[in-house]
Amino acid sequence: MAEDFITEEGKSVLVVGSGGREHAIVDALARSPRVSKIYCAPGNAGIARQAECVDIEVTDVESLADFAEGNNIDLTVVGPEAALAVGIADRFLLRGLNIFGPTRNAARIESSKEFAKKLMAKYNIPTGSYRTFTDYDEAFAYVSNGSFPTVIKYDGLAAGKGVVVAANIDEAETALRDMLKEASFGEGKVIIEEFLSGPEFSFMCAVSGRRIYPLAIAQDHKRAFDGDMGPNTGGMGAYSPVPFITDEVRKTALDKIMKPVAEAMVSEGIPFTGILYGGLILTDEGPKVIEFNARFGDPETEVVLPRLESDFYTLLESAVNGKECATRWSDDACLGIVLASEGYPGSYVKGFEIRGLDNCRGAVYHMGTARKGDKTITAGGRVLMVTGKGATLAEASANALRDVEQIECENLFSRTDIGHQAI
Repeated sequence: MAEDFITEEGKSVLVVGSGGREHAIVDALARSPRVSKIYCAPGNAGIARQAECVDIEVTDVESLADFAEGNNIDLTVVGPEAALAVGIADRFLLRGLNIFGPTRNAARIESSKEFAKKLMAKYNIPTGSYRTFTDYDEAFAYVSNGSFPTVIKYDGLAAGKGVVVAANIDEAETALRDMLKEASFGEGKVIIEEFLSGPEFSFMCAVSGRRIYPLAIAQDHKRAFDGDMGPNTGGMGAYSPVPFITDEVRKTALDKIMKPVAEAMVSEGIPFTGILYGGLILTDEGPKVIEFNARFGDPETEVVLPRLESDFYTLLESAVNGKECATRWSDDACLGIVLASEGYPGSYVKGFEIRGLDNCRGAVYHMGTARKGDKTITAGGRVLMVTGKGATLAEASANALRDVEQIECENLFSRTDIGHQAI
């Protein structure tokens, strides 16, 4: 049984998910004086220290709604895209249950890249030019006549791995064969997109229809190995703030991208409530959109929420009810390093014991762990997110790297250069 956080207001919250993002959400809710009880479905070994874990899968929408109703849950917070894509918010709203997350229709801004691209084209939101293909031969002919590098994206959900930046025709052919002929992510289509150049950054905003509540800017590192080498992953680390994203750039991104997209969704009759995640890039022409997600980013959430000084529950509640809410952020930097299973993002083995977690001074968010007796073991590709704080990013990095050294596990690897562009 997890420790209860007894307060005068006594709010009960259900967090849906089992990764590092959900652990960071639970951790931020645990700091709220308004929250007395946190459940997490299904949770993980780290989350179990701060919330009561419930054995319900994220796509079992009916059981989750039954649990929320039966346990008088005041607010449900959705982590993973898989739950949104099967309509968890629609079902909860139909049953009169408060939920922070977009409807299935609104979540298409993530689950269909074609939908997002068409929306941006219609409302003049800055992004790269693109074409959509379902036929391999047509797609290959198109890239053969184009320039490189070029970006090839699977249209649907692919757990952060359905994007290939092809440097030449051979890499493009492999990606197209993988996505269209072998259907590695399922049957579907691909978007072939103009390659945009510049530093990337993540801008998450809580959204309630036309109302926007901006969160702190972050940057993540997708490549598996130091020097931004190796295959794309779901993210090997992140940091916040991002020094080269100035207040002026942030304001432009808010005014030209995030607010207009929220307005566009309302105009299309599919208002968005939840986290609108802008995966943006700072080009010579200003910020442009690489992609949108319909939920908290992972691993960005693990470095953004620790910097939030105002009440997290109040922010979520305000967004659900469409009320004003000011947020307050720490000036400290936060940097996180992912420890992943050897072989990730390809095949990997689970079940290795993790030791030394209690020796870490900073927050360690569990991404893919489980309990086996009295031991914590690896249970996923990305296993832990070790975070450090500091007055500067360099200090935050040193603190995170120090804690990484405290963790003992024979099957984990990590990068040593997270935040190198800013440090």
